[in-house]
Amino acid sequence: MTLRPTLGFALVFGLFSALAAAEPPNVLLILADDLGYGDLGCYGQKEIQTPHLDRLAAEGMRFTQFYAGSSVCAPSRSCLMTGRHNGRGRVRDNVPHGIHLLAGDLITTEVLRGAGYRTGGFGKWSLGDHGEAGAPWLKGFEEFYGYPNQDHAHFYYPHFLWDTNRVVLLPGNRPGLPAARREYSPDLLLTRALQFLERQRADRRPFFLYYPTILPHWSEFPKDTPESHAIPSDAPYTQRPWPQVEKNFAAMVTRLDRDVGRLLAKLEELGLASRTLVLFTSDNGPSAETIHRPDFFRSAGPFRGHKRLLYEGGIRVPFLARWPGVIAPGAVSATVGGNWDLLPTLAELAGAPPPPDLDGLSLAPVLRGRPRPREHEFLYWDYGHTRTAFLQAVRAGDWKAVRPALNQPTELYDLAGDPAESRDLARERPEIVARLEGLMRRSYVPSPDYPIKTAPVERRP
Repeated sequence: MTLRPTLGFALVFGLFSALAAAEPPNVLLILADDLGYGDLGCYGQKEIQTPHLDRLAAEGMRFTQFYAGSSVCAPSRSCLMTGRHNGRGRVRDNVPHGIHLLAGDLITTEVLRGAGYRTGGFGKWSLGDHGEAGAPWLKGFEEFYGYPNQDHAHFYYPHFLWDTNRVVLLPGNRPGLPAARREYSPDLLLTRALQFLERQRADRRPFFLYYPTILPHWSEFPKDTPESHAIPSDAPYTQRPWPQVEKNFAAMVTRLDRDVGRLLAKLEELGLASRTLVLFTSDNGPSAETIHRPDFFRSAGPFRGHKRLLYEGGIRVPFLARWPGVIAPGAVSATVGGNWDLLPTLAELAGAPPPPDLDGLSLAPVLRGRPRPREHEFLYWDYGHTRTAFLQAVRAGDWKAVRPALNQPTELYDLAGDPAESRDLARERPEIVARLEGLMRRSYVPSPDYPIKTAPVERRP
């Protein structure tokens, strides 16, 4: 008795899927800042309210083995935009400052704009400042509003923002003004993103809206100032018996969720939702470098580590995709992928040739409910080239090797049976260690911009 409606649904869904996938979709790509795998309800969060993102997961596909390109902001964004892993990236760390994309680095926005897309970016760029070839308005964005500069984006009440290639002063953020008059930058960024969507209603061209919000990253302001909270209100958590900093963090995540909800509502209002692929992810794992404690809400979920580390908690991130008529509601994918897969994915969906020599593999077949023709042989990360510790990690199948610091031996974990990376198997499986260390050597390409002080891999004695 249940076969006929089930078959009918499959036939109807298949028809709509074929029609929806026949033309390039609009793309809304939302990138959170320092949001952990476990910070969303759809990934197991119990305390922080994220109803809009949970609905996005229910209406689309939730990935359980998706990775950021790095464990810190700028290199992860570089991986996302260039389609290359960090071992061959242009921007490989947050420091030294001033190393950004070059004119010859072909990135996602340029590929999509060349395919006829309208392009807008609103938020934190990190890959090129004013006067440089990597400035967002020189890298494919017809319209950009926000922070080209990585460090400037740590201020939630800035004195100015950039509107494409000109400075826009924010007089409401002059020192000494009452808090009620201050201009909160996430609200300004959201307003401009919504206005961009409004202009697309009558435009026949597809659009690419990149929304790299600064929430819920910590604030650069001194901790004893109102601005240091990076949130106008700790609602709806004011009465919770938590430390104030945890109330503030939870409120930032919920405000991020509210902003996502407003973007989704605008798509519905304008009749654009059915033709728009919505993607949501984070640039790295949760931060542990300020007074917020990532273990308070289990922000890394079941995983070990946090931002700046290459254990799963520092690099495994949420990834949600909704494409009505193509992605079946409530789908869950265990496909192993990284944010450097997004460039070839979006190029394929746009009908554009991807740049040559990428590390990413298109996820377009997965979004359409099919397996990829081939999967990654391995995924690679590194971090800390000019710092006191150079870290490397490789995942090949379910095996993961982590080199945690300079002059320390490589660790080995079986993610299938030990996703928390609690049992080092390196001494038991030296042949696996040797193979993965070989992948580390193969993946790391020296860069004069990021000299390191030791050989990339030191073998276990």
